[in-house]
Amino acid sequence: MTGPRYTALVQTLPANVPFVGPEQQERARGAAFAARIGANENAFGPSPRAKAAMAAADIWKYGDPASHDLRLALARRMGVDPLNIVVGEGIDGLLGYLVRLLVVPGDVAVTSDGAYPTFNYHVAGYGGVLHKVPYCEDAEDLPALITRAREVDAKLIYFANPDNPMGSWCSGAAIEAALRDMPEGCLLLLDEAYVEFAPEGAAPEIAAEDPRVIRMRTFSKAYGMAGARVGYAVGAAALIQSFDKIRNHFGMNRAAQAGALAALDDQGWLRQVIADVGAARVEIARIAEACGLRALPSATNFVTVDCGADGDFARWVLADLVGQGLFVRMPFVAPQDRCIRVGCGTQAEMALFEAALPRALAAARGDTP
Repeated sequence: MTGPRYTALVQTLPANVPFVGPEQQERARGAAFAARIGANENAFGPSPRAKAAMAAADIWKYGDPASHDLRLALARRMGVDPLNIVVGEGIDGLLGYLVRLLVVPGDVAVTSDGAYPTFNYHVAGYGGVLHKVPYCEDAEDLPALITRAREVDAKLIYFANPDNPMGSWCSGAAIEAALRDMPEGCLLLLDEAYVEFAPEGAAPEIAAEDPRVIRMRTFSKAYGMAGARVGYAVGAAALIQSFDKIRNHFGMNRAAQAGALAALDDQGWLRQVIADVGAARVEIARIAEACGLRALPSATNFVTVDCGADGDFARWVLADLVGQGLFVRMPFVAPQDRCIRVGCGTQAEMALFEAALPRALAAARGDTP
C-alpha cells in the first residue's frame, strides 16, 4: 500500500509548531500550572456582555460567512468602510491567508530576528524566503526593515507595534514617516494585537485605502477572548476582497462572532481591563526591581524582565519558575533571550510570582539555602 503523495515543499518542512502550549507542558510535568502568565492571555477575562452573548448564541447554526454585523461595527469604530475590513480566525489565521495571497516559493519576506514566530511559520509553509533584521535596543527597527526589503526585493514586511516579545513600541508618527521610504510593490503588515494597551499616539494615522499597509488587530488580548479566535484586518478594499478568494468562509463560529460584537459594545469593561493591566505591569516591575532585575518598559499585557546575564541564565530562571508551577515564556533569540516575559495577571497570580522569582534566581545562581 502507498501513502499520500506529499508536495515537494511539504517534504522539506520540519514537523513543528511555533509554540509549545501550556497544556502540553502540564501533561509533561503531570500537574497543572498554578499561574498561567506566559501566553499573553487576558487574565481579567472578557466582558460579561460578551460571555452572555456567547452563551446565548445558537451554536447549532453556522456563523455568518461574511461576519457582516461585526464588520459593520468595527468599521464604525475605525472610521472606515466595511469593505476595508476582513474578519478571520485570530491574527494567526489572517497571517496565513495574507502570506498565501502574496508568497510563492522563492518570494522574499522581511521580519525582525526574534519577532512573532507564527509569521515565519506561514512564510516557510508557502516556500518563502525570510530575511531577518536584528532588534535595535530591544525594539523592532522599522527603517532597517524597510531598507532590507528594498535590498532583497521583498514583497512583505512584518512589523508589530507594540512588539511581542519585548513589549516595546514606537510612535505612530514614526511609522507614518517610515512609510515614505517603502519600496514599490512591498506591503507592510502592521500587527497591532496590543494596540489597546499602548499609549496615546502609538497608533499611526493611515488611510484604510493606503495600498502600502495592512493592519491586523484582535479580540484575544485587551478584549479577553483568546479562545474564541477573532481577529480582523484593515486595508485597501481590493486587498481585503482578495481574502475571499482563499479564506475559510465558515471559519468564524457563531458564538465567537456574537461575543466579539458584544465585547466591542462594552468599552467600559475594556477601560477597566486596561487599567488592571497597567496596575499589574507596575507590580511586575516592582517585583523584578526588588530582586535586582530590570523590567523593560511595556505597552502590552506582559512585561519583559532583564535577568541581568545571558540566555543560559535566563533559561535556568525560566525552568525553575516552571518547576514551581508558573507558566512563563522568554524571547528566543540573543541578546533578547537574556530576559523572561511575564504576563499581567490577577493579584493572586502576581503574589505567586513574587514568591517564586527570588527562589528561581537563587537556583539559577547556584545559591544554597
